[in-house]
Amino acid sequence: MEGKAVLCVLNAKYVHASPAPWCLKAGVRAFAPELDGRVAIVEANINQAEGDILPRILAHRPAIAGFSCYIWNIEKTLSLCRRLKDALPGVRIVLGGPEVSYCAADVLRHSPFVDYILAGEGEESFPAFLRALFDGGGDLSPEGAAAVPGLCMRLPGGGLHISPPCVLNGPVPSPLSAGYAEAVRGRIAYIETSRGCPYRCAFCLSGGEKPRFFELDACFRALLALSRSGARTNKFVDRTFNANPERCNDILRFILDRYGREIPEGARFHFEIAGDILREETLALLERFPPGAVQLEIGLQSFNEETLKAIYRKTDTARLKDNIRRLVAMGNMHIHIDLIAGLPLEDLKSFAESFNTAYALGAHHLQLGFLKILHGSAMRKEPDKFPCVFRKSPPYEVVSTPWLTQEDVRLLHRTENALEKVYNSGRFRLAAEYALSVCGMTPFDFYTALGEAVERAGMARGAALDDFTALFKDFCERLPHVDGEKLRDAMVRDRLATNPTGGLPPCLARHDALFARAVKRLEFHHKPQKGVRRGAAVLYGARALCWADYDPKMRDPVTGRWPLHEIPLEDVL
Repeated sequence: MEGKAVLCVLNAKYVHASPAPWCLKAGVRAFAPELDGRVAIVEANINQAEGDILPRILAHRPAIAGFSCYIWNIEKTLSLCRRLKDALPGVRIVLGGPEVSYCAADVLRHSPFVDYILAGEGEESFPAFLRALFDGGGDLSPEGAAAVPGLCMRLPGGGLHISPPCVLNGPVPSPLSAGYAEAVRGRIAYIETSRGCPYRCAFCLSGGEKPRFFELDACFRALLALSRSGARTNKFVDRTFNANPERCNDILRFILDRYGREIPEGARFHFEIAGDILREETLALLERFPPGAVQLEIGLQSFNEETLKAIYRKTDTARLKDNIRRLVAMGNMHIHIDLIAGLPLEDLKSFAESFNTAYALGAHHLQLGFLKILHGSAMRKEPDKFPCVFRKSPPYEVVSTPWLTQEDVRLLHRTENALEKVYNSGRFRLAAEYALSVCGMTPFDFYTALGEAVERAGMARGAALDDFTALFKDFCERLPHVDGEKLRDAMVRDRLATNPTGGLPPCLARHDALFARAVKRLEFHHKPQKGVRRGAAVLYGARALCWADYDPKMRDPVTGRWPLHEIPLEDVL
């Protein structure tokens, strides 16, 4: 069989640089080096038109086209595969990745343009598949298929050959050997130092998969190469980075000892960790990192003990809360925590309690996610044990459960929308803090009510920032005990700290004589650095002048906010 094999992945956004095709090409180099020159990579994203992606694949005139499949790209990937088959009928299309590994039979039955599926890890199976297909003239016999681990295909008689997902037993070839470091400049690079997870969460594909740790020196080499590559963030994809505490500390210490020298200053590292198993030595190491160098993502899932038990998640919730508070108090790391709506035994009241508990921890980002019933997860395999109604198309999000009605789920989506716009955006943190401190509402009730106001105003799908600012101001002013001037002061501070234009929206701007005099005096006594834009406003409630100078070097690397300066009005008038 003549021709090339093209590996293609459709990323969620350009900034995400999936290592999947480079991992497969690295596997070819390791296990079938004679075929390395016949493998090309085409990288795109789901926001690009298929008419732009397809010619890039066809330019290679591929004999084989492989696609990495995930919940965010499967629909567009299948559509692209259909068009590829129409344009090049002789091409053999093979799919891999988590979105097809556990439902290979269904994909083969419903997608006749797909010829093969490689289930599970592909670094070893893909080169074996290429060798078998190239040597076999483009077709595989049932005997040939049996020699390729993880291979799923149609049989001549109309049946299916389905293999269990492949699991590598030996070392995993590094994507760096295939040029991954050169592909990630200005983007998010992904580093993998282990596979599997010690936890058995029923909603997760890694649940129950015993961790396998990569050789540490190889991890260090990858870490150095990617941190020097010009990537925006180096994201460790280990499901629980601190599952092995000593190994976790070794990697953190390696980064710390080289940061600012072998590892460029300004490099960022993202880790997913279990917050309740953090050890004192790990906390001490994390506290030593320069501001902004580390981002931590911590899955809470729920604070309902019965819910955690039902999904096989063992969590010391008291220790989890204490450790998150400690991490936030350090002030040098961006802390991201996750809740999942739709889990077993979690009704609206219980979820509200989990939300309020999580909100009080003060993390920089509180993600309100929705349960997804993934192919291969325990929840998908055992519907009687985990009853729910979920969408049949990706991402298979829960619509209702025995504990949450459809209206409850819609309400939570509205709550999540408001949380994203106000808290997670970082644009209204001080204003929300002030309103919550006086209005007597819980955070959950506050964001739920705001979400309903956003829905009524037709802004659920998006709105100009100034328009949403006006809506938020009006919403808060209607709450009990909210002082209009104090609210405006907080919103002005938020705006100046987050918007480097320095301007205020119409609902906050007051260009009166007092403002003009105060700003004139400020410019005389506190001149801004040359070339640095300044934003200033009078705080009428606090009787002060507030300003921010938008020097990029002064922006907080953890929160993204610019420092604010305030001076009593009597000192500038």
